[in-house]
Amino acid sequence: MPHRILALPLGPIQTNCYLVADVEARAAVVIDPGDEAGRVLDVLRKNAWDLQYILLTHAHFDHIGAVAAIAADRRAPLALHPLDMPLLRAGGGARLFGLDIPTPPEPDVLLEAGQVLTCGALTFLVLHVPGHTPGHVAFYCPQAGAVFSGDVLFQDGIGRTDLPGGDYATLMHSLKAVLLQLPPETVVYSGHGPATTLAAEQQGNPFLAD
Repeated sequence: MPHRILALPLGPIQTNCYLVADVEARAAVVIDPGDEAGRVLDVLRKNAWDLQYILLTHAHFDHIGAVAAIAADRRAPLALHPLDMPLLRAGGGARLFGLDIPTPPEPDVLLEAGQVLTCGALTFLVLHVPGHTPGHVAFYCPQAGAVFSGDVLFQDGIGRTDLPGGDYATLMHSLKAVLLQLPPETVVYSGHGPATTLAAEQQGNPFLAD
C-alpha cells in the first residue's frame, strides 16, 4: 500500500513534525505540529490530502505550537492522552522558557494504550510510554514499519526526565517493556534528530545497549 512519511523540522528547536499519508486514499495524519502551521497546511494542500487527525505524542510547547491554527483550518480531531491535559492547558510549559504559543483547543479524542486509529488503510496503535511526561504516547504504524516516538527515544539518546512530570525509572520501563517489544527493524521517527531503528538503538544506544 503506497504511503508517504514526510518530516518537517519546525520552530526554534527544530522539532520534527510528521505527515503520514495513505497516498491512494489521499488521507493523512499530522503528528506533533510544533510550529509554522503554514508549512504543514501547504503540504496538505499541495498533495490534496484530507487531514484525519492531529496526533500528539505529548503536550510540550514545541510539539503543540501549531495545533490551534491547523485545527481551525482543517477541523481535524485532536488526539492526546488525558494525563497530558494539564500540560496542554498550561501551554506546554512555554512560559518557563520565556515563550508563548497560541492556546490549543481541547482534545476531541482522549488516547489510551492499545487504541487503534485509522487513516485510509493505515493504522496507528497507541503505546503509552510515560517518563518524559505522564501522558506521553508513541504511535506504531505496522504498514509503514514505523513508530513515532516523540521525545522518549532518539538516535543514541533518550528523552530528558528533569522537567515537571518526568521520571527516569518510568521512562526506562517504557522503553524496555513497551517500545523495544516492537519488531527490531521498526524505524523510529523521533521528536528531534534523524530517524533510526529499534535494532540500532538496542545495540548502540548507551542507555539501552545490553
